[in-house]
Amino acid sequence: MTDPIADMLTRVRNASMALLPEVAIPHSNVKESIAHILKDEGYVKDYKVVGSSKKEIQVSLKYSGRQGVIAGLKRISRPGIRTYVKHNEIPRVLGGMGISIVSTSKGVLEGQKAKRLKAGGEVLCYVW
Repeated sequence: MTDPIADMLTRVRNASMALLPEVAIPHSNVKESIAHILKDEGYVKDYKVVGSSKKEIQVSLKYSGRQGVIAGLKRISRPGIRTYVKHNEIPRVLGGMGISIVSTSKGVLEGQKAKRLKAGGEVLCYVW
């Protein structure tokens, strides 16, 4: 697999559209940080890391009626085209209705928090 973050986003998007209660994702520290941001921002109910030798992230999805709380996920920086921004160029998603997730030198952060900390970096994805 050449892009594990895109795989994670696709798994979450597909599970949300299929109205599944949770989805399993192979573990990495970056994916765990993204899941933590999604939980903090209220896009998913919870996540937990399970397994000892082969870890997985179990993400419990959140729904509003028969509609997923996550309306869309878009991968921005890909292995072929990396997208970097300065702290004052971090984009707003849907006029502030969504979030951007940025990998900075201070860790993987939500876009507005990275802007407050004056930390630019690689824009991983948009969530709305």
